[in-house]
Amino acid sequence: MATYIVGDLQGCLDELLLLLDKVNFDSKNDSLWLAGDLVARGPQSLEVLRFVRSLGCSAKVVLGNHDLHLLAVSLGLFKVKNKDKTAPILAAEDKQQLLDWLRHQPLLAEHDEFVMCHAGISPQWSLAQARHAAQEVEAILRGDNWPWLIENMYSNQPDLWSDSLEGIERYRYTINAFTRMRFCDSEARLDMECKLPPKQVTDSTLTPWFKVKQRTKLEKTVLFGHWAALEGYEGEEVIGLDTGCVWGGKLTMLRWEDQRFFTQEALASNE
Repeated sequence: MATYIVGDLQGCLDELLLLLDKVNFDSKNDSLWLAGDLVARGPQSLEVLRFVRSLGCSAKVVLGNHDLHLLAVSLGLFKVKNKDKTAPILAAEDKQQLLDWLRHQPLLAEHDEFVMCHAGISPQWSLAQARHAAQEVEAILRGDNWPWLIENMYSNQPDLWSDSLEGIERYRYTINAFTRMRFCDSEARLDMECKLPPKQVTDSTLTPWFKVKQRTKLEKTVLFGHWAALEGYEGEEVIGLDTGCVWGGKLTMLRWEDQRFFTQEALASNE
């Protein structure tokens, strides 16, 4: 039995299948963990959803910002953008089954030795706080009131966590931390504007979320995607797996048991 963790697919199914073939992935014995953003920008978002859903309990998925945005588009809150290439999902006969399956996926998935989320874990949170915050949002997404949450999640505020946060402000911070976070300032406030590689940042107040000095120490390694500009990252208790396959980079997958990385070059760029 092996545990494989892969970065953002964003509709790049062919590259995933080639990677799985390289490692002789067996869905009956192995598990595949996917770090969010299954859809958007790549050519096979519909096929990705169908394939991952077909894996059943062998697949462990967390939601990314593009996945949540697809739910917003499905509600008519936004128009489908041509560059997202998600229109086939909304026209598919199994659209409702796929979207229902998607909104039942978690923000945080946990293994005995690691946790996985799309963008990261707020530097203000302990692992227990992260679990609780994720579960609060997941419960709403899986219930009848999920359209309200999706409609009201679009804002960069609040940018600092407090246990006293309530309602949509509390949920919005949680969603932003788990699915959109890259940089924080010196007070651990989320900065949602800067998307550059850390080496290109000239603002000395900004630092990657995983390097914030006052970051709470977690008991497990955090595996994340989202940040293609990092081109992969290995640091103390954090591993970034998004290596920009959809942008002409490569798809990266980690086998947890022996810490071996496998890569597949992008078959085409979607820039």
